Amino acid sequence: MDLIKLQKKIVPEIFDILEIRYNILRNIYYNQPIGRRGLSQKLNMGERTIRTEVNILKEQGLLNIESMGMYVTEEGKSTIESLKYVMRELKGISNLEKRLQQLLKVENIIIVPGNSDGNSLVLKDMGKTSSIYLKKLITKNSIIGVTGGTTMAQIAEEMPIGKVADNILVTPARGGLGKDVETQSNSIAAKLAKKLEASYRLLHIPDNIDKITLEAVLKIPEVKEVIELIDNMNILIFGIGRADVMARRRQLPMTQIEKLIEHGAVGEAFGHYFDIEGNDVWESLTVGLSLEGFQKIDKVIGVAGGEDKAEAIISVASLRENMTLITDEGAAKRIIEIADKATM
Repeated sequence: MDLIKLQKKIVPEIFDILEIRYNILRNIYYNQPIGRRGLSQKLNMGERTIRTEVNILKEQGLLNIESMGMYVTEEGKSTIESLKYVMRELKGISNLEKRLQQLLKVENIIIVPGNSDGNSLVLKDMGKTSSIYLKKLITKNSIIGVTGGTTMAQIAEEMPIGKVADNILVTPARGGLGKDVETQSNSIAAKLAKKLEASYRLLHIPDNIDKITLEAVLKIPEVKEVIELIDNMNILIFGIGRADVMARRRQLPMTQIEKLIEHGAVGEAFGHYFDIEGNDVWESLTVGLSLEGFQKIDKVIGVAGGEDKAEAIISVASLRENMTLITDEGAAKRIIEIADKATM
């Protein structure tokens, strides 16, 4: 029996305290400077408890308390990084990854502890994990495609600054969707490229336009160039959306949304709506990477978390085996629940 399992059996309360202090450190790090009251609200813990725990962490040299609020020290940052691996073992994440890999039959699965539905820090952790993994795949002359969305925006935000290789180009894999500029694929591609000291191209077309307009736009030289780059990308990182949510973002008529739900659509990717078994239920007229093109890309990373996206993840993960899925503990456990119910 390894040390962690032995400790969990003999002194299980130690790990509850460890998780509390780990979460306190992480919250301070991501929100610094922050006061005790603000931290109390974020963690939904009493100020007295926060004061006690914070004083202990300060005595250990892991954080500083100043007039503007609390800051994590350099030693505190190192401790957070080291504790990530401990927390994975405590929560049995490695076993969860193996189980999910068996269920989804995907080549590689990485699970981040926690549930991003109820904890914004988990989304940040997913962004950081994804950015580091993506950086390892980049080689000279890579063409990287990225889709839009909150999760993709977080990946660009968390990407460590620094050049990886020569002649790297980042391009949006899809046209723009929604009104939020920060989560548009163009904005994300530009930010990612700047972090990587790479070049980038932009695709100045909305994701959903009518057929006549689309045919005209595709004749524009700048647009044709980006479409060619999309056809030749060798790395793709994309978000997985819920069918109903993405249909509303595309402002589809309510009758069409109801029809999608009626036909069992649960997941969306690249303008296609899929049922839980990965069957293509409906395709919207969109600009960018096609489903056929998706199958040809060398290295593919799908990222999505939260219990609410469990069915969407099952659906889209069935599209190809040779991909990496990065998700969180909440989604993973919900996927397993769905699979277990299906076999009962």
